[in-house]
Amino acid sequence: MEDWGKETAASRPVVRYDVAAGFREETDWVAVERALTIVLDGEEFATMVCTPSDLEELVYGFLASEGIVRRADEVASLAIDAASGFARVELRNPRAAGKDAVSKRFIGSCCGKSRQFYFVNDARAARTSTSEVRLTVRQCVDRLRELQDASEAFRRTGGLHNAALCTPERILLQRADIGRHNALDKVYGRCLLDSLPTRDAIVAFSGRLSSEVVLKVAKLGAAVVLSKSAPTTLALELAHDLGITAVGFIRGDSLNVYTHARRIVAD
Repeated sequence: MEDWGKETAASRPVVRYDVAAGFREETDWVAVERALTIVLDGEEFATMVCTPSDLEELVYGFLASEGIVRRADEVASLAIDAASGFARVELRNPRAAGKDAVSKRFIGSCCGKSRQFYFVNDARAARTSTSEVRLTVRQCVDRLRELQDASEAFRRTGGLHNAALCTPERILLQRADIGRHNALDKVYGRCLLDSLPTRDAIVAFSGRLSSEVVLKVAKLGAAVVLSKSAPTTLALELAHDLGITAVGFIRGDSLNVYTHARRIVAD
């Protein structure tokens, strides 16, 4: 079986058409998509469809996002079989992992305000931001432009989402995946593995701001999320309650600040 552990894009034949030249045979870059199954303490836990790059980060970030671990050292061992698409994880304390709560619904009140529907582990892992980080409109625009410009894989395929951890002045790390949640999990995983502080962090993101994206930003511990796309109503309710500044429609020199606008200041 092909070892796909480092692939993000593959060349494939295509018949291209345009009015000037008609039909012609060429090759094109296509985003690689594979399934990765996580076996947790000897039991099949989850299978995700992903871009097969930065898989160690993806596994750590996914487990942390699901509330299974909170620190990298809670994982005793991780073995990734790139050829078959399996990641085998052993936890140091399997009984404390809360695996049984991953798919159970929890009805609660976020920060004592609006009633929201969570999974149990969402409520356990999401963090409310109290950061006083500030960034200018120009910094918002520049960080999102840098996110888009830095992705070679996206320029080749047009089929990947990108996520980056930033300060107001620069991008610290960036990851890509066919799944927008996976891109965020890869960023989260690298933060865990390198013990990166995230209290004043900014997440730049290529996709729309859904409730799931805002929850992942909250679990990571960031204060601001930047996107070129639109938000949803539930995403904004969660962002408001979790203290996260949600900025959308960053296009050209304009943007919309939907929640906690105090963190965005004029240039």
